[in-house]
Formats: sequence, structure tokens, C-alpha cells
Amino acid sequence: MKVTVGQKNLKRALNLIEPVVGKTAALPILANIVLRTENGRLKVAATNLEIGITCFIGAKIDETGETAVPGRIFSDVIQNIGEEAVTLSTKNNALHITSKTYKTTILGTDTKEYPIIPKVPGEPLFTMGAPLVRDIFSSVVDAIATSESRPELGGLFLAVGAGAVTCAATDSFRLAERTTKGKVHGSAKAIIPRATVMEVLRLTGDDTLDVSVTIGDNQIAFLSQDCHIVSRLIDGNYPDYKKVIPEQWVARALINRGELERNVRLAGLFSSSISDVTISCDEGVFSVTAKNSDKGEVRATTEATLKNEAFSLTLNFHYLLDGLKAISTEKAIVEFTGEGSPLIVRPADDKKEFTYLIMPLRR
Repeated sequence: MKVTVGQKNLKRALNLIEPVVGKTAALPILANIVLRTENGRLKVAATNLEIGITCFIGAKIDETGETAVPGRIFSDVIQNIGEEAVTLSTKNNALHITSKTYKTTILGTDTKEYPIIPKVPGEPLFTMGAPLVRDIFSSVVDAIATSESRPELGGLFLAVGAGAVTCAATDSFRLAERTTKGKVHGSAKAIIPRATVMEVLRLTGDDTLDVSVTIGDNQIAFLSQDCHIVSRLIDGNYPDYKKVIPEQWVARALINRGELERNVRLAGLFSSSISDVTISCDEGVFSVTAKNSDKGEVRATTEATLKNEAFSLTLNFHYLLDGLKAISTEKAIVEFTGEGSPLIVRPADDKKEFTYLIMPLRR
């Protein structure tokens, strides 16, 4: 193999795949990354057996070939080379790195020993822009459970069909659901591990390209022009979360989202060890209060439009902030569904594409 690439592009690819470079002593080969010429580009890939990431870089290819090299040392070398052209060539499993001012040799490994990163067969179920994928995933990711007691809750539930893509997550204390209408091909359901969701968010951070999603047997693939992510799925059946979403509300308040967020943050400073704050709405005034015997107390108010009766309940302020963060409209709708029942937060556009539910705390 002999290819010439820009250091800046190679550095970016390495930054993208480095978090999934395996570090297990049981399979030391996973500490390597694979370099391979493919269809006129340089392919840079790594896997930890749970997630595989492949990046493609435009390159001048003089000789085709492939090698596997230690990821950490190769990345450190490239990070410290100036922004100039870099030539990579292989001979007897040794990778020679040459630039205008550097010449380095790294001992590599035969790629036959490296696990194959699978390709998910079939046509994509849907394709959408990376910013929209990022927006959808980020609106529900905070509600994914971090406890391992129920593995199926440790992932994002994805349902595709009937002209829509729906994502949902719950940790039993709060629930987030986001539905986006669009052109879909077929139907499928999957539970995507939280780690994979975080990698998709990271890799689409500054991307504007389209992302195609394909689901196969226990695997999912996110494919863009320059980057592919393949991940295992979580086995199991996701709970029928729609049963816990109340169909009717007792009272509804329309409030400025930004003002409410600031008030909740302020009240959170005076919450107790269980992060409790009390919200209430009566006669056009929405209050957020908290009291702590060691810190003091606070009451923050803002105007709101209230329909039906006054209400009050206590909840975890972190959960409420996560829900408000996922709302992009200037105003938010807060729905009280009864004593001991969940609080629902929605955007004020009335499209009902995003629903965020929080279970109250017992006083």
C-alpha cells in the first residue's frame, strides 16, 4: 500500500474512530486500527466488537493494500505532524509514515487477524440529514436508563413505519418520545444501546450530510458519505410505554420556556439531596420553590396562561431541565394530569411531535 493524504483529514478520521478502539487485554488486536485502500479512498476503521466505525478519506493512491497498526501510537504520530501531506506505505507489515519534515516507522499486524466489521444487508429504512438525526436523538437520550437492572431500558427505542420515525426512552422516572414524519421504506423496531446513540451524536456533531439507517438481525447501521457506524442492538422487548402517557390533562399552563428554565435552575440550588423542587400555577402565576434546612429557600415566579384549575406538584428538577432543554419553541406547555400522575411537558407548537413525561415525587 502507498497512499498520500492530507494530515488534517487523517487527523479528523482518527479522532472519530479512536473512542471505539478496543482496550481489552483478552483481544489485544482490538487496540489496532485498520488502514485499507477502497474505491479510490483510504478507509480507516476500528471496532470494540460492540460498535464499529469506518471513515473514508480522499487520497492519492499509488499502490493498493492494507494493514493494522496500534491505534494510540499511530494517532499520536499523526496529531504531532504539521498540516501537510502525509504518505503512508507498507512493507512486511511495517507502516512507513513520511511527510515533508517527518519520517516514522510503526510495526503493524496482518489484517487477517482483525475482526471483520459487518455490513448490515438490505435497503435503508429511512434517510435524513445529520442535523435532524442529531436533534431527534439528543431530545430523548437523557431519559435512557443508566442502571443495568433492566437492559432493555438501557437503550433508545426506535420504531419506523407508517410514514414516521419514532424514538423513545425511559428510565421509569421520566419518559421522552419524539416522532418525526418522513419518507420511510418498510417498518422495523430496535433498541439502540446508549453508547451507540452517544457515538452517533458525536460523529454527526458538525456534519450536514444525509444519514441512511439500515436495521438487520441484531444490528443497525448509520451510513453517510464519509462515515459508517455499525452497532449491535439490545435483545429484548421494549415496554409498552404509551400506556403510561395520560390521554387527558386536568390543567394546562402556557409559559415562556427560557424563563421557566432559569427559575428551575435557581430553585435547584436550594433543593435537597433528592433534587426536589415544587412547581405550582395559580391565577396566571407559575411558581418554582425549593427549601433546604442547610441552604435556605427560594421562590421564583413568572407569568403563565392557565387553563382549568390551579395545580401543584413536586418533582426532580434535573428531569424537568432535561425536558425543557429538548424544546426549541419560545414557549412550552406544562400539563398537570392529576394528583400522583405524571407531569407532561411539550413544545407550544401543538404538533405533539415531542412528549416529555416526569413522575412526581412523594412529599
